[in-house]
Amino acid sequence: MNAVVFSRYGSPDVLEFKEIAKPSPLEREVLVRIHATSLNEWDDGALRGEDVVNRLIFGLFAPKWNRQILGSDIAGVVEAVGHGVTRFKPGDAVYGDLSGRWGGFAEFVCAPESALATKPPGMTFEQAAAIPQAGLLAFQALRMMGPMRPGQSLLINGAGGGVGTFALQLLKPLGVVVSAVDSAAKLELLRELGATQVHDYAREDFTQGGQRYDFILDVKTLRSVLACTRALKPGGTYVTVGGSMARLFQALLLWPWIALVQRKKIRLLALKANEGLESLNELFEAGKLAPVVDRCFGLEETVAAFRFYGTGQHKGKVVITVVPES
Repeated sequence: MNAVVFSRYGSPDVLEFKEIAKPSPLEREVLVRIHATSLNEWDDGALRGEDVVNRLIFGLFAPKWNRQILGSDIAGVVEAVGHGVTRFKPGDAVYGDLSGRWGGFAEFVCAPESALATKPPGMTFEQAAAIPQAGLLAFQALRMMGPMRPGQSLLINGAGGGVGTFALQLLKPLGVVVSAVDSAAKLELLRELGATQVHDYAREDFTQGGQRYDFILDVKTLRSVLACTRALKPGGTYVTVGGSMARLFQALLLWPWIALVQRKKIRLLALKANEGLESLNELFEAGKLAPVVDRCFGLEETVAAFRFYGTGQHKGKVVITVVPES
């Protein structure tokens, strides 16, 4: 089978499109013929190997032999099943997040049946591949914030990517006043998705503007956590889902002090892969949620896809099509 492999850390140029052995499913695993996969921040960070956490997971000096194919969000068709599989059969259309195993940038991958959900008939494979990680980061982050009342205020920092575009749609029926922060080129999309206010991060710093929010969802986590909590109202909640590892450690260290002194809450979301995917299925089928897909690349164009993703210009998700829709 064809796959995109990385045997050393670096820029997208280290990725190799090559032929490797097709895997076989073990007990309670299914072999999936991948139709589409998508890029996430974790893929880009792992490729570059720029922080200690990714090095510990993928290999200190070079990617381990079983961690050389990135890609966690997959959508495809079950090709074969291992012993003990009861939920799926060959021919079933499935999708899910393979975080911890990866292997999505390939024509086939083996996955635990527990990591997959049935793809709704009306959902394309590209849409399905765009949902699991970003959609559930948004879903779980908003759930972590607790109940929201109409009229309360919430800011999303980095709202124009996958997580933010899902969060805006999930917030729409709640009557929350949403402010969205991203680059100028994405602001019109954010308005269309339901943002009440939009802010160009290059022209204004939401931590300095004097406006206070009941909730902040930080997708980027590039600013000081102390600065971000100053933008919260008393009793407000700040949730981060990713970004600078140094800032994440800062949040981890400071949250007890901020909770005690400022009476504000800091939460770091550790994604629970695929938890809540069925809820997103229901919202999609009801027409209340749809992934925003900026651009699709072929598997052989994965290097170009990573380069585009690295510019930060993408609106919503970047998807890799492995088998074009017929």
